[in-house]
Amino acid sequence: MKVIPILASAGLTGFESPATEYSQLPLSLDDLLIEHPSATFIGLASGDSMLGSGIHDGDVLIVDRHVHVESGDVIVANINGEFVCKIIDKSRRMLLSANEHYGPVAVSSCDRFTVEGVVIRSIRCHRPSRLLKLL
Repeated sequence: MKVIPILASAGLTGFESPATEYSQLPLSLDDLLIEHPSATFIGLASGDSMLGSGIHDGDVLIVDRHVHVESGDVIVANINGEFVCKIIDKSRRMLLSANEHYGPVAVSSCDRFTVEGVVIRSIRCHRPSRLLKLL
């Protein structure tokens, strides 16, 4: 993968062409983004409940089933047949949103609840991807 180092501020108005000074890295995006390939899956975020964590509607979520779940992790879980992306509070048995417009969800012993994995990365696509349309 060729990497062109560009340091750009939010008020970017132009920059010199760095194309002549690229570095060749011996890794792929898979190597960079996925730590446990056989235990990793990709999902798409839906809704705005995780905006405070930087996860927007339509973002690509890289979810790792191998990572040990800790309080404060952003997870994908199945609660009563519904897949959700939330912050887990293990001590209070709660699923928390990262948007003040959504309240916490208590997980009781009566609920069917499984953690599907920890969200280790999220990717925002600024142009539509034909591959994501297949998901």
